This record gives sequence, structure tokens and C-alpha cells, in this order.
Amino acid sequence: MMLRLSRKTLLALEAVIDIAFNARPEPVQAKEITARQGVPQRYLEQVMQQLVRAGILKGVRGPRGGYRLARERRRISVGDVVRVAESIEDMEEEKARPRSELGLRVVSPLIQSLQDDVMARLDAVTIEDLCQRARAHGALAPGESADFAI
Repeated sequence: MMLRLSRKTLLALEAVIDIAFNARPEPVQAKEITARQGVPQRYLEQVMQQLVRAGILKGVRGPRGGYRLARERRRISVGDVVRVAESIEDMEEEKARPRSELGLRVVSPLIQSLQDDVMARLDAVTIEDLCQRARAHGALAPGESADFAI
């Protein structure tokens, strides 16, 4: 079995990293992110609004408005972003509940323990770490500035 993150969670992570790369000095507009990621803008906006409410992004209004990080890259963990995006999924779908004593007392605690381990690992990785990894793999556009200051 493989760790599976929802489409919204992957979108949220990609959007936050995109903003970390591209918000200098102007905020990044949603239409720019949707063009780079190939997703509908209305789909992205729902995710972005939740990230703003959670204090991960800041929305900037106006004709040159968009989004920027609300905190420094090194102060935003992957776990922070995953929790916000997964909370959207939790609202949209019913979670499976154990139906037996075995499920309740054995299977559910095992799964919860594994989920806690995964979240602890995601909490240990920052957006800064992913920006550095993306840069090392050539994910920045040619001519992109290497300045990661916020």
C-alpha cells in the first residue's frame, strides 16, 4: 500500500511551493498558478481560501493582487498544508468507521499510529526544504532568482 494524498492536498502543496518561488515582489495570482498547474481556477480558489484562513497564505486584494506566504518558508511545514487540505476532504466525504471490536481495538489504533508517524515526518519538512529540493532538481524556470527571502 502506498501513501495516497487527495488531489486537493497535492494541489495545495504545489500551490504553496509555487507561491514560495514566484511571489517576488508582487503576489502570485491564482490564474498564474492554474496556468502552471493545469487546474480550474474555481477548484484552486477553494483550496487557497482555506490556506488563507489557516494563516499559511495571505490574500492580497486589488488589480495586482494574489497570494503570498503568510509566514517564512522555514516556518511552514508540509504537515501544516496537508492538515488544511485534508480538512477540506474530511468535510466533503464520510470517513469509514470500524464496525467491529477487532476494527475498533486493533485495526483503528494501528492505522492512527501510522498516520501519526506520517504526519510527524511531514511536520519535519518545511516549504523551504521543498524549495531547495525543487531548485536542486531544476524545477525553477530559467532565469528565476535564487533569492528565497520573504
